[in-house]
Amino acid sequence: MPTLVMKFGGTSVANLDRIARAAKRVALEVGKGYDVIVIVSAMSGKTNELVGWVNETSPLYDAREYDAIVSSGENVTAGLMALRLQEMGIPARSWQGWQVPVKTTSAHGAARIEEIPSDNINQKFGEGMKVAVVAGFQGISPEGRITTLGRGGSDTTAVAFAAAFEAERCDIYTDVDGVYTTDPRITSKARKLDKIAFEEMLELASLGAKVLQTRSVELAMRYNVKLRVLSSFEEPSDDAGTLVCAEEQIMESNVVSGVAYSREEAKMTLVTIDDKPGIAASIFGPLSEAGVNVDMIVQNISETNYQGHAGGVTDMTFSCPIDQKMRAEQALNEAKEKGLINFDRLEADTEVAKVSVVGIGMRSHAGVAAKMFEVLSNEGINIKVIATSEIKISVLIDRKYMELAVQALHDAFDLDKA
Repeated sequence: MPTLVMKFGGTSVANLDRIARAAKRVALEVGKGYDVIVIVSAMSGKTNELVGWVNETSPLYDAREYDAIVSSGENVTAGLMALRLQEMGIPARSWQGWQVPVKTTSAHGAARIEEIPSDNINQKFGEGMKVAVVAGFQGISPEGRITTLGRGGSDTTAVAFAAAFEAERCDIYTDVDGVYTTDPRITSKARKLDKIAFEEMLELASLGAKVLQTRSVELAMRYNVKLRVLSSFEEPSDDAGTLVCAEEQIMESNVVSGVAYSREEAKMTLVTIDDKPGIAASIFGPLSEAGVNVDMIVQNISETNYQGHAGGVTDMTFSCPIDQKMRAEQALNEAKEKGLINFDRLEADTEVAKVSVVGIGMRSHAGVAAKMFEVLSNEGINIKVIATSEIKISVLIDRKYMELAVQALHDAFDLDKA
């Protein structure tokens, strides 16, 4: 029998009625002849509640016990889904991560999947089981402890199972009906995409789009797993949702496929540092060790030359998530105290946002950057930092202009048109 993986997010299993609705969708796929692996998240809000209990009980908690506690929400959902399917006459069984087993690293709270043996579940399929309901977000470490994969980890679980079982497709059910050219809450002209390439989806996910977790898209691209993003609240249809697939499966695409944004950015500038070989390593080494996720980087010659600098001086600017600002400041100030780097002052701007245009068509079309910069200029929006890759251009701007920038770029690149 062909295998299909279906993943249901927290809003899709938020209560018993929604679990029953999701179970009906699973039954439809069983009726088509599939052996189905269902990956479930915890009920909406449950993981936050469990995390709150942990923090209230032990602010400096043991990460191993944290994982044991916060993974329990998925276990409840998996059991309830299996019971619902059994009530519908479908042979189903729930599986926790350790029972499969989903083998992971020992990095509690941010473990990575290393292997998913298929023997146990395939044996049960051979004995007549039609649906394996697996608790997402969790696995087991080499030491035999429960681990979790980080927020959004159920998406990664689903793709990993699709790869391990060579599934025909991995359907991600959520509260949106697909991947849009941008956030429909910002512009009503946002259009649902029928297909999007792995690379485009990976860029959009990393740049702020919340539809899929970045690691899940990386896995899908590596193992060529077809992903379909669709809503669990709309009527089933063969052409529903958005297919995330290899570039070769898309006949023709727009130069730009989408506009992404992130409000939660901070711009950090080290003013007056020595301009010498190794200075960048001296700055970004401590940031890396502190777990700061640096994104955009700009180095420019400082106009000011301070006494005590033997050679030239420069300024270094980078962006990072706003919730990592204090960690970045601490790491850089400690590096200065240790004599690893020297700077005049550290400036932080937390009133910025990142706006990006993404599209595989940019590889073969010139002028995208010029057009983007012209559009922003016409709207009176100043660009603070620029970063590019083969298929994306990102700019850092004042946060108050973020929605205006997204709307203007969406219109300029005709993203409302197929």
